[in-house]
Amino acid sequence: MQQLIECVPNFSEGRDLNVIKQITDEIENVEGVRLLNVDPGKATNRTVVTFVGTPEVVIEAAFRAIKKAGELIDMSKHKGEHPRMGATDVCPLIPIANITMEETAKWAQKLGERVGKELQLPIYLYEAAQANKSRSNLSVIRAGEYEGFFKKIKLSEWKPDFGPAEFDAIRGATVIGARDFLVAYNVNLNTTSTRRANSIAFDVREAGRVKREGNPITGKIVNDKDGKPVFIPGSLKSVKAIGWYIE
Repeated sequence: MQQLIECVPNFSEGRDLNVIKQITDEIENVEGVRLLNVDPGKATNRTVVTFVGTPEVVIEAAFRAIKKAGELIDMSKHKGEHPRMGATDVCPLIPIANITMEETAKWAQKLGERVGKELQLPIYLYEAAQANKSRSNLSVIRAGEYEGFFKKIKLSEWKPDFGPAEFDAIRGATVIGARDFLVAYNVNLNTTSTRRANSIAFDVREAGRVKREGNPITGKIVNDKDGKPVFIPGSLKSVKAIGWYIE
């Protein structure tokens, strides 16, 4: 029985339709791949692409798309509301039919190794593809974003899984992994305050919020014995959340 996986790469370009088209053309040029959806966002300056096929052709299409994005997108000039660290910011694989999560994770690892080696791009594995659970959460990996990664990548605990431990000023770095289906939606609040929006996000997301002395928003951050911030878990398991302002 035919194995099928879905790939949902997020590219750091949501405004220039010509750039987006060049990237999706690379995907559609791979025989056996079906492009399901292209969802650009102007405020986030980010496009989510969805395609499906057998593992071999999906990996080939993902590789070509990552390569093309790195040629067309200059991260040093990128601005957008969504957290990001690379031209191809994240590239998850999702098991669809006749394939396990474990098998899908192995394909993600193969893709990461190929991109790191052939494109000389820093690659981080996440979710099911990452054996080190202290760095398997996307938001933890991406913390500091593009601007902070020039220093972060030099830390021994943040050495890339594949590719050089040098941050690429043009292409940034890419996170590749395997996960289950994800449902994404926005809630519009009657406020322009990102502080209020983030406060709600921190309360509901699994990662929670940093613990503080006194005032939960402005108080002094509480650190553990290793000097790292203590987190108060949020109320909803497996939920990720963030607040941003969209004009």
